[in-house]
Amino acid sequence: MRLKFLLRPNWLALTLVVFLFATACFLLLSPWQWGRHIEQDAQNEAIERSLSSPPRPIEQALPDGAAPSQATEWARVDVTGTYLPGKVVVARLRSVNGEPAYEILTPLRTTSGDTVLIDRGYIAPDDKVSVPDYAPPPEGTVTVTARARVDETDPKDRAAFTPGDSDTPHVYAIDTSVVADETGLDLRPGYFQLTPDQPGVLNPLPLPRVDAGPFLSYSMQWIAFGIMALAGWLYFTMRESKPGGALRDGAQQEKKPRRKSVAEQLAEDEAAEQPLPVPGRTDQQRDDR
Repeated sequence: MRLKFLLRPNWLALTLVVFLFATACFLLLSPWQWGRHIEQDAQNEAIERSLSSPPRPIEQALPDGAAPSQATEWARVDVTGTYLPGKVVVARLRSVNGEPAYEILTPLRTTSGDTVLIDRGYIAPDDKVSVPDYAPPPEGTVTVTARARVDETDPKDRAAFTPGDSDTPHVYAIDTSVVADETGLDLRPGYFQLTPDQPGVLNPLPLPRVDAGPFLSYSMQWIAFGIMALAGWLYFTMRESKPGGALRDGAQQEKKPRRKSVAEQLAEDEAAEQPLPVPGRTDQQRDDR
């Protein structure tokens, strides 16, 4: 039976690998890249919308203490209150324009009684890779314009800590719950990133680039890889099902004639040049002649 080769161990292993790879392409890798494309597209729309919309008071943009969401992230809000310089926290292991940086987080108590976490911007580390001196926030009541940001998540769920060369706590992710545990403040969820020329801003953080990114093409590529793997498996299956298939065992392959050596070719030529024997004539008679 021609399809009996489908039960060979090597063919079963090949089939398993091909179908596992194709399944991963269709159900894991391509949807993952597609999800990143959707997130990137939503972020681009939110940034473009924030650029064309005027800032609104935080009570209107996020009523009833609502946390920023995907729909409201990057929206510009006005916050009025007083900085709490004794509760500063530093976000470490940041990168701005490809360079290492620290972000300075300072709580601000609003006139309505809420406490929000303000990201004042970034500073570059000094020669000792530690936090350099930076300007303190202004005293008294201020009104700042900031962009609403969703809390970050630390995959390792690490708590805040204070390095030996600093008196200021550090965090690995800007998460208001972690900062609240460290400072003892009841912080409103989400944080607010200062825009340029605001009271207390250091080096303002740049906005992300508004472009589609490569995620859509990556998603299509993984689908193409899965289809190519299945197509290759189907092609070789059809070839193998025919007589003398492409993946024959060594015992079934046709034996090619061995190439003769030079000595063998010369011996054959010499034998061909000798006269044919005459019946009834002895070797001595042939020699006398």
